[in-house]
Amino acid sequence: MALSDIAPDIQPARSHAAKRVSILEAATDVFCREGYAGANIDMIAAEAGVSRQTIYNHHGDKEKLFVAVVRALTERANAGIFATLATFPDHPADIEAELVAFAVRLNRNCICNSDGKYLRKLLEAEGQRYPELFAGWRQDGPGKIWAALAARFARLAHGGHLDVDDPDVAARQFMALINADLHVSMVLGEQLGEERVREAAKNAVRTFLRAYGRPSALPRQSRTVN
Repeated sequence: MALSDIAPDIQPARSHAAKRVSILEAATDVFCREGYAGANIDMIAAEAGVSRQTIYNHHGDKEKLFVAVVRALTERANAGIFATLATFPDHPADIEAELVAFAVRLNRNCICNSDGKYLRKLLEAEGQRYPELFAGWRQDGPGKIWAALAARFARLAHGGHLDVDDPDVAARQFMALINADLHVSMVLGEQLGEERVREAAKNAVRTFLRAYGRPSALPRQSRTVN
């Protein structure tokens, strides 16, 4: 069978998928810019370059489209975070430096990227309107991430690198710390440069190691000479 014989059947499927992606991207922009109440199907259709009917065919009404946007953002954000978790320093030679580098990657690739920003904005604006939807996001997003990070901190403790009684608490506190210096700027939509992200990571890891580090792992300026 020649390629030309099957191409006509493949092209419509590609066009269908491309339209679906365009609609989700346009809807994400419109919902974040206008809020749920201010957004409408006409705005999204114009931004996606499709007809109203195409949106209804793909996603149904505005509420179903909003749910699809949140789920798509959550899936992409989770994929980025778990890819970054794969770079966690399981056998660190210099735990402070390697945790700082890991925190920079988490912030840059997962928290400060567009998907992370969009999710935070939608959660802050629409969380009360859709508590069940965002409860699902919490379970599928932060819940899984905290558990995966907790397992890694438990391994570091078992290897003698950290002193951790409750890895779940340590994981949540680590994530809170790496966001602490950046949260207000992200809410305000400010651009965060590489140096700002790295400085936030350094501050977070130093604070974390003061709580959980063994003497050899304490931040350098915190060590005392007898």
